[in-house]
Amino acid sequence: MQISVIIPALNEAGVLVRTLRHLQPLRGRGHEVLVVDGGSNDNTLAEAVPLADRVLQAPRGRARQMHAGAVNAGGSILWFLHADTRPPEGADYLIRQTLEDRHAMWGWFDVRLSDAHPLLKCVAWLMNRRSRLTGIVTGDQGIFVRRAVYEQAGGFPQLPIMEDIALSRRLRRLGRPLQIDTPLLSSSRRWEKHGIVRTIFTMWCLRFGYFLGIDPRRLARFYAVHRA
Repeated sequence: MQISVIIPALNEAGVLVRTLRHLQPLRGRGHEVLVVDGGSNDNTLAEAVPLADRVLQAPRGRARQMHAGAVNAGGSILWFLHADTRPPEGADYLIRQTLEDRHAMWGWFDVRLSDAHPLLKCVAWLMNRRSRLTGIVTGDQGIFVRRAVYEQAGGFPQLPIMEDIALSRRLRRLGRPLQIDTPLLSSSRRWEKHGIVRTIFTMWCLRFGYFLGIDPRRLARFYAVHRA
């Protein structure tokens, strides 16, 4: 089973390259890495080209970019990874082992945040616990899915925000996710930049608003204001 690693990027110079370097052993084992750029105006493209199998361009927006990657992927397993998230060693073996049962459809990794602040340890623990209990997964947790299941679910809905939650809901209707407890290392930069408590509050508001059915376009405007 070939894995296609799909990474959306926008102005991630100096960040993406570190993630791509961690993925080179997977390329050496026959998997592919696709970077989907949303219109970067820094060195993201130049840094990605030598370290990825393909660098694609798509309209800006994480959902659009990831779906474009899925459409162009050659693997039977799609693994969506954020530009600032580092995979554990042997991640491809873990994914293939998790999906080796033909009834297994999709899954996610536990996450660990890069900053050791006690509040961020709590954030990571709550994220992992929530996903175990609800089957709802966020992009930080490295969603992986059989290509046929992704297509059956209709792929990423074209939303400006909460696309990962929406995809999780679609996939959950087809089957419960499987969890890999070897964690990904996800950057805590947004918490560091905007403040830990403020970022936690903002994300809770966004998810509660989405749960209540508020238009994602309104939620995206709220997010833009509160991360400024």
